[in-house]
Amino acid sequence: MLELAIKGTKRYYGWMTFLLVIIGIGFLIYLKQLDFGLGITGMSRDVSWGFYIANFTFLVGVAAGGVMVVLPYYLHDYKAFGRITVLGEFLAIASVIMCLLFIIVDLGQPMRIFNVWLYPTLHSVLFWDTIVLNGYLFLNLVIGWNVLEAERNSVHYQGWLKPLIYLSIPWAVSIHTVTAYLFCGLPGRGFWLTAILAPRFLASAFAAGPSLLILLCLIIRRITNFDPGREQIQSLAKIVAYAICVNVFFFLCEVFVAFYSNIPEHMAHLKYLFVGLHGKAAYVPWMWASFSLMAVGIILTVVPATRKNEGVLAVACTVIFLGTWIDKGLGMIAGGFTPSPLHHVNEYIPTLPEIVIALAVWATGFLILTVLFKIAVGVKEEVA
Repeated sequence: MLELAIKGTKRYYGWMTFLLVIIGIGFLIYLKQLDFGLGITGMSRDVSWGFYIANFTFLVGVAAGGVMVVLPYYLHDYKAFGRITVLGEFLAIASVIMCLLFIIVDLGQPMRIFNVWLYPTLHSVLFWDTIVLNGYLFLNLVIGWNVLEAERNSVHYQGWLKPLIYLSIPWAVSIHTVTAYLFCGLPGRGFWLTAILAPRFLASAFAAGPSLLILLCLIIRRITNFDPGREQIQSLAKIVAYAICVNVFFFLCEVFVAFYSNIPEHMAHLKYLFVGLHGKAAYVPWMWASFSLMAVGIILTVVPATRKNEGVLAVACTVIFLGTWIDKGLGMIAGGFTPSPLHHVNEYIPTLPEIVIALAVWATGFLILTVLFKIAVGVKEEVA
């Protein structure tokens, strides 16, 4: 099926060239980072995780969101999702690869990643995070490719895939749960020290992942001869509506607990993000924009009239995707590190090199996603 990836229009090759240019520029800047060190980023002694880990955290959720099409189709026999299940699995593959790349660029010396495997520490959450991420990547590669090949040959997928499919469902939940434990397992960070962090991560994942999948389905319908289906898109939209409502509700629960209990350590992080602290307020407009975007997304997806209008739905999915990226990416990192355990407000601002390297990682993910979707859509067009 790989031959389908090299057959395309001028627009297809132009898009791929554009992505390769961004990747090339980002790689050159990464070489500078590799030579100079993480000093070219905005990170410091007080803020040891930055823009890279923010994107990593968000993309783990996008990858986990793929389970929202896998679970109904394979476990509950919802036939309609059969048209887009492989698209969700391929989106998960690209997302996990971006996650791994963000971890690599976040390390001053990427070779140190091998220490996780050479000297495994079973009580380390980071060790288990590498296990679940690589395992989820493997599961989606094997399942997605074999199911698509079976579809091309007009046969049912092989029986040995069934256990892997069932395993991939709880595994999808585990990748974001373990990522949440990376944060809430740090007792010195009051913003992250909450048992509800994993459910919050999962709720945002089940909103952001399907939102991006809906947008991709609408694009595929527009530029190819394959129609993912209106019923499928509307079913995903309902999932997004419920998930984003739960995500905002969970956050409001955090706000209530922090301010009703009147614990200064817990209140300080939220004050910094939403009103500023000690004269520092770099993230205040971003956080208000995030929750404004999510509020608009809730209205547009919950109201049936706007949800069923696919033009409006595209806007809703875009604002939900951006809103959750700000909240779970920038807000989660900046809010957790500021103020420090010593109550110092040392603001973290991503530098231009940091942003360009991150854009290159995103471009790499979209390059992989484009190739995978080109193959999947090509097969579905052949079958049709």
